[in-house]
Amino acid sequence: MGKVFFGQIVHSKSFDELEVIADGYIAVKDGIIVSVGPKSNFESLADNGSYEKIVLNETQFLLPGFIDCHIHAPQAPNIGLGLDKDLLGWLKSYTFPLESQYKDVAFAQQVYSAVVRDTLASGTTCACYFATIYNDSNKVLTDEIVRQGQRAFVGKVSSNRLCPDYYIESGTEDSVRENIEFIEYVLEKNVDRVKPIITPRFAITCDMELLKKLGELAERYNLNIQSHISENLGEVNTVKEIFPKNKHYSDVYDEANLLTKRCVMAHGVHLEDEELSMLSERGTSIAHCPCSNTNLGSGLCDVKRLLAANVKVGLGSDVSGGNRIAIYDVMRAALDVSHHLNMMKKQDVKGTGKVSQSKANEEYVPLDYKQVVYLATLGGAEAMAIGEKVGNFVPGKEFDALLIDVSVYPTNRYQLPAALTKDKTPAELLLELVQKFVYVGDDRNITKVFVAGQQVK
Repeated sequence: MGKVFFGQIVHSKSFDELEVIADGYIAVKDGIIVSVGPKSNFESLADNGSYEKIVLNETQFLLPGFIDCHIHAPQAPNIGLGLDKDLLGWLKSYTFPLESQYKDVAFAQQVYSAVVRDTLASGTTCACYFATIYNDSNKVLTDEIVRQGQRAFVGKVSSNRLCPDYYIESGTEDSVRENIEFIEYVLEKNVDRVKPIITPRFAITCDMELLKKLGELAERYNLNIQSHISENLGEVNTVKEIFPKNKHYSDVYDEANLLTKRCVMAHGVHLEDEELSMLSERGTSIAHCPCSNTNLGSGLCDVKRLLAANVKVGLGSDVSGGNRIAIYDVMRAALDVSHHLNMMKKQDVKGTGKVSQSKANEEYVPLDYKQVVYLATLGGAEAMAIGEKVGNFVPGKEFDALLIDVSVYPTNRYQLPAALTKDKTPAELLLELVQKFVYVGDDRNITKVFVAGQQVK
């Protein structure tokens, strides 16, 4: 028997179109969305009597599940540590020492069970995980994802140079062999919602031979790819020094055939215009990680610039450079960064007392709450090349969804008087519930989580 949800429904149809259905329904069968629309249309649905009926109350709404396009599962114990350093200093002092501990499978089990649990509880129905160089613990992460019912990409990290002696692969051949072992381990699980992903740590820690071999593996197994790009100015300069024959950072990955339609690169803060053109042509996406970019002083990524260049963008928590594991926190950070960019573009920064005269700056409009819902859901799905499967409530897609209740603290802390709401339409009131959740809500407001139609929280 399928399920039909009656009540308020919210989902993105595009970056600029958030559809709200104040009195609607979603019919789900075998984990697939069969039909969605106004409640009045349900009676005309074939076999409408074969569904279990679930009725939402006036403070609840359904939202597509969040997609975290970039998270380092092993770094979770470091959340809140080392954020007084820049990227390379943070890696040396905190990140590499912690990741080297995942040779201990018992430690990995403890951490990974909590990471998957906590991401699901905060509404992340799909996560794109960096793991470590150690396959025994990478398998633990995979097993936890399968057990707890999350949708995910899991990547064995590849890095064969410029890492500490205690945390580095011994060579290209060993890295390729370990990658193949892990890829086949995940594929043999035969769980459609959990996939391996090719994961060079970043260009600095992989020589071109290894990068090219990883590109070949991605093509051989038809896999997604993830890495980092143009996060920090020091990192960008280091890449130029290490790869002097390449035009820019993106060109390094492109030479290795890693920039594909199924590739997501984290950060992209300092991309040159020529790089944006290349990423657009290749279909490569950017995972916007505003929390990490701010914490490590990397820079303010202009998402509107990326989108204007026809580059797909999703959101990433980037734990533990990012200090929040929940995508709703990343949504708020993305709004903050966009508003800060807007202020910088328009206000005087030279002490002259004059406002910027640039027409482009004057016309710049920061992100709004509806657009970050897109980035967290459909935008993330498109960035991960799974937009045909999840991301919104289009019939034929899998039902990855959150049941949000804004009557739960903290969104219900203050109540508006009835006089201020009585003249608003149901759609306007629903949008206000969405706005409340985007700006104030947390995991307490996420009362149920569904992945492929199965309730996992």
